[in-house]
Amino acid sequence: MNPVADTVIFFGKFLYYFLESLVFKVIPKKKKDVSGEIVLITGAGSGLGRLLAMHFASHGATLVLWDINQEGNMETCRLVKQKGDVKVFAYTCDCSKRTEVYRVADQVREEVGDVTILVNNAGVVTGKSLLNTPDHLVEKSFLVNAICHFWTCKAFLPAMIKANHGHLVCISSTAGLVGINGLSDYSSSKFAAFGFAESLFLELTMAKKTKIKSTIVCPYFIKTGMFEGCTTKYPLLLPLLEQEFVAQKIFNAILEDQVYLLIPKFIYFALLLKQIISPKMMIALCEYLGVDSCMASFTGRSKAEELQIETERKEQ
Repeated sequence: MNPVADTVIFFGKFLYYFLESLVFKVIPKKKKDVSGEIVLITGAGSGLGRLLAMHFASHGATLVLWDINQEGNMETCRLVKQKGDVKVFAYTCDCSKRTEVYRVADQVREEVGDVTILVNNAGVVTGKSLLNTPDHLVEKSFLVNAICHFWTCKAFLPAMIKANHGHLVCISSTAGLVGINGLSDYSSSKFAAFGFAESLFLELTMAKKTKIKSTIVCPYFIKTGMFEGCTTKYPLLLPLLEQEFVAQKIFNAILEDQVYLLIPKFIYFALLLKQIISPKMMIALCEYLGVDSCMASFTGRSKAEELQIETERKEQ
């Protein structure tokens, strides 16, 4: 193509999409109807996964709940059923194991049907410095936080592509956009999850599968057991997020087919700033915001809770 014509077309599209985005800032997109959709949520046994299940249940979706913690998953199932006449199916699944993901996925297709909304929410965090993090926990972080997304998408995406209908949701993290002190394994695995989701979004777009939507979520630390003990220096800029607030934001983003969701909004500015300031300036900013020491008092989930989950897993 002629370079001049190509450039003119590019700027025309760029301007059009820029104006379109401004319009949608003023006039919110029409929310889609998820009633009847089959929604699979990994890590549904507690926290954000449980709250998202409640939101989808309230809007008439069929729920498929995955979690390694059978007890927590069944509790989510019970709470969802309280919403009324809701179809909900709970499966115990260790998302770090590829063969198990595929096996349970086959079971879901046979017993429930083709998943149309996939929410990759399962996550683990170690919260230790690199040299204090055992090798098996590094591997666990990547298997659950990132590599699992490959297996779930490969399991359920073919049916979405065939129907040209579906929605892929990746719960990444602000730590998947900016490296965080004390979170080397978590941060890098969330970078990987973000990169995978964004790449797959572009892959589907280039393949003209425009009816398969993507939503990539990057929240700051959420007040769940995973980040127990984390602190923030300036809550007005970087607040520790309430679970229900984040769940509502994510659910709205899904209904509006929003591709990127960063929470809080300050992250958009910080991410832009990161690209234009020097490394020393960035470190000074991190020190000012307290990002350098936010993990200093991290405790995470209790050892008793971790042992209970591991014991349940071995007994199955």
